[in-house]
Amino acid sequence: MHSNLLLPPDYCPILGVRATEHAIKELKDFFELNLVTELNLSRVTAPLFVPAGTGINDDLNGVEQPVAFAVKHLPGVRAEIVQSLAKWKRMMLSQLGFEPGYGLYTDMNAIRPDEVIDETHSIYVDQWDWERVMRPDERNLTFLHWVVEQIYDV
Repeated sequence: MHSNLLLPPDYCPILGVRATEHAIKELKDFFELNLVTELNLSRVTAPLFVPAGTGINDDLNGVEQPVAFAVKHLPGVRAEIVQSLAKWKRMMLSQLGFEPGYGLYTDMNAIRPDEVIDETHSIYVDQWDWERVMRPDERNLTFLHWVVEQIYDV
């Protein structure tokens, strides 16, 4: 596949490919452990696909078309590869009974075929996502700053 990735002319990687993959894993493990501790989060496995037409799969800005397919053993059912988990996370907070001050995080894998590909975007998405139940007194700028500081400190 052709790549339009632009690198500076003097770019020289510090690590080889295997060492880079190992470093990425170590960093993700470190960040994950500390993020869950600081924000009171529990891991919940994200779906790779969801039933089409249920409203669970966000269409981001309204024009992206998710990758969809028929499910052989469920006649009439179509599934869509996840594009965003915003609605799903809120649904899971409720279904799993998370109390205020606690939340979930997940590692989402998605395919976004309409994504504009550049140095930071791909049609394949691997992203962490989290959501937390807030108390009414946390709905303010002071609390938002506290959350950002916690993430930054991690």
